[in-house]
Amino acid sequence: MKSLLKNIDENGERWLLLFFYTTIVITIAMEVLRRFVFSYSSIWGEEVARYAFIYLAWIGASAAVKERAHIRIDVLLHYLPQRGKAVMYLFGDLMTLIVAVFALYWSIHPIEVSLKFGSVTHGLGISQAWFMAAVPLGFSLMLFRLAQSIRRDTHSLIHGTPVFEGNKLFD
Repeated sequence: MKSLLKNIDENGERWLLLFFYTTIVITIAMEVLRRFVFSYSSIWGEEVARYAFIYLAWIGASAAVKERAHIRIDVLLHYLPQRGKAVMYLFGDLMTLIVAVFALYWSIHPIEVSLKFGSVTHGLGISQAWFMAAVPLGFSLMLFRLAQSIRRDTHSLIHGTPVFEGNKLFD
């Protein structure tokens, strides 16, 4: 059980991203084939791709928090000692945490409204709450990853070890 949880912690977002990305590619390819070869397109194909993309974006945001892969300007960090870097990353994580808590709180209300009034999607005919849930799910995952990051950075600050800076796109 412990190895399963560790595998989910390490690769959970990757597998979800792969699933949603594959869903988008297959759906769009199928719709292009149907439209241009069979002169027929479904009403649900565009919605499946759109909502899969929404989930992809929010889960990707969580993965970016985990890998510290968000766009940032880190020129000044190169001149700081390890503890200074840890403090700066902790500050950034705490500010992101505050924003994520507010965003999570405010993203729940539209789902409640959708459930209250029974709004459904046009093509699929299922509750829009399922798709609106992508936002609080993404922020919940981000809060979990931020808690891990804060723990990691606090350890680096206390022990003076190198802080995790994430992978660099360009060097």
